[in-house]
Amino acid sequence: MKTELKLQGQLKRYARWPIVFIAFLLVMNGAVYVVDIKAGILCSAFAFIYIIFAFFIFFQNRPAIVTELVTFAAQYGQIQKQILLDLEVPYALLDETGKIIWTNSAFDNLLSGQKGKGKPIGTLIPAFHQNKMPKEEEAFAFDFSFQGRDYKAKMKKVSMREAIENNAIVQGEEDGGYVTALYLFDETEEKKHIRENEEQHIVIGLIYIDNYEEAMESVEEVRRSLLTALIDRKINKYISAHDGIVKKMEKDKFLLILDNKSLRKIEENRIELLEDVKTVNIGNEMAVSLSMGIGVNAQTKIQAYDYARTAIDLALGRGGDQAVIKSPEQILYYGGRGKQVEKNTRVKSRVKAHALREILENKDRIMVMGHKIVDVDSFGAAIGIMIMARSFRKKVHIVINDITTSVRPLIDGFINSSEYDSDLFIKNHEALELMDQNTALIIVDVNKPSYTECKELLTRAKCIVVLDHHRQGTEAIENATLSYIETYASSTCEMVAEILQYINDNVKIRPMEADCIYSGIIIDTNNFLSKTGVRTFEAAAFLRRNGADVVRVRKMFRDEMVDYKARAETVRHAEVYKDVFAISVCPSSGVESPTVVGAQAANELLNINGMKASFVMTNYQGKIFISARSIDEINVQLIMEKLGGGGHMNIAGAQLEDCTISEAKQLIRNTLDSMLKKGEI
Repeated sequence: MKTELKLQGQLKRYARWPIVFIAFLLVMNGAVYVVDIKAGILCSAFAFIYIIFAFFIFFQNRPAIVTELVTFAAQYGQIQKQILLDLEVPYALLDETGKIIWTNSAFDNLLSGQKGKGKPIGTLIPAFHQNKMPKEEEAFAFDFSFQGRDYKAKMKKVSMREAIENNAIVQGEEDGGYVTALYLFDETEEKKHIRENEEQHIVIGLIYIDNYEEAMESVEEVRRSLLTALIDRKINKYISAHDGIVKKMEKDKFLLILDNKSLRKIEENRIELLEDVKTVNIGNEMAVSLSMGIGVNAQTKIQAYDYARTAIDLALGRGGDQAVIKSPEQILYYGGRGKQVEKNTRVKSRVKAHALREILENKDRIMVMGHKIVDVDSFGAAIGIMIMARSFRKKVHIVINDITTSVRPLIDGFINSSEYDSDLFIKNHEALELMDQNTALIIVDVNKPSYTECKELLTRAKCIVVLDHHRQGTEAIENATLSYIETYASSTCEMVAEILQYINDNVKIRPMEADCIYSGIIIDTNNFLSKTGVRTFEAAAFLRRNGADVVRVRKMFRDEMVDYKARAETVRHAEVYKDVFAISVCPSSGVESPTVVGAQAANELLNINGMKASFVMTNYQGKIFISARSIDEINVQLIMEKLGGGGHMNIAGAQLEDCTISEAKQLIRNTLDSMLKKGEI
């Protein structure tokens, strides 16, 4: 056991310097003897006296020096303790269980006079609990609120091993335990200023009138200026009430400037301008609808404007009558409950046809791809693209992996015919091998990369064309050379039929090919009962003139008995939720294409009186496929987007992974409850 204190380190070396200097003095004394003996004797006498005094001072005064150092250290420790006690930052020491060992005055003041010593920190400040304690000997921090103020807590584990190893009084285990040092920093004012700064950030938006021309045509000419003035007044009054600025750029386009604070208020009311503007009526037969695109949280104003343009394109691509708010992190949708208005003009389809013609003429090979589990609309549209490419004498491949029962009658006709190449239909690995610089990839009936038949093709293709009638979502195919997405169209086959009329004068359609395109329209419109417009019938008439046979198509799509029974079982066991929603499960056992049967059953459920929307779930290939259908009152696309899917207003779907049927059913119920409560449907 150590009985005395000793100097060590730098202080010990400093104290020994007088003794070390004796050696130098003796060497010097020897040198003097060489020069002169008498002088050497005199130097020896002085050296002897120095040595006596040096050793006397070193050994005699060392205890006193040590005592002074200990006294200083004690006083210094007290000063440190007092400084820590008076520190304005709340500070505390916690044991391994989170109990308070020691606190300073600022921490006591934070607790409003409560005695914290010996109590768990979580009982005094609810934000703390055992999970909030640091796990390793590293700094750990988190934010919390307490008594109306915002704090940042910084915690660090301090090991007691060294203290116990050097302690001669108590003995501990090898790890020695630890204490936790806790600092609390008041960030209330700082966060207040940050929030104020964020609220003042500029938000840029664009407002487009969706159906300006149609609305003007539906009112008398002398009253059109009045209708325009009322629309402008409605928009200006709404934006001004939220401390914003709106500037009319064109007859149907407005530039919007707000701050984040005003935007939040508008969002809380779910951007009611979308519904307010529909109340403008001076005899116009068609209600006016708006689309809004807003860019937020951008680094620069130019970037905010770019976000706004992307958002307005997305809103228009989804059918209009809605607002889209885009930030770097996410995209939010509001509205979208209105029915899309079909445009009678074919100018857009003619322009897109000419653009597609240039692409087809400049490429050596055309590759067509639809969505996974190909349906009749996707297949019919692919055949339409094949007809176009053939008119330019281009090699065509259609990517199909799994042939479903719905398209088997159609595809068999091509496989068994000598008029078509044997490699017309290829699988993913073949498509990846054939893809090169001179191959154009045309995507039909889908605009989400993850839903395509072969997602890898999108990264390899240099020229991509997208033709689809589904409303766009957050996930989109990027860098498309040509994108033609019309949400008012009944089907992609309808769009392809229109393009066929403009793409080339030498287009010749064989009866079997016309049947395929006609079938896509028939299936997606549920025999012309859903989402059917003037242009739908015009497309059907064009196909009839080119050999499509209604009777032949009907025979091809007659059901197998097992499919018919499965559909009947789905309808029989349907659950009516909230009096207007039909939810059911389609049996997949023994059914070759249960997702197709599920979609058919969803259509059947809408024939029940009082049903506004139907949802049919199918367990297939390890996933839960949901088919959602509605007639006109409910926008099922908004519901499916909540589940990660999409579609358009009356026909939509979603796919759920790692989920059971019962969990999927409950998820649908919860989603409906939430959206009804928020007024989203």
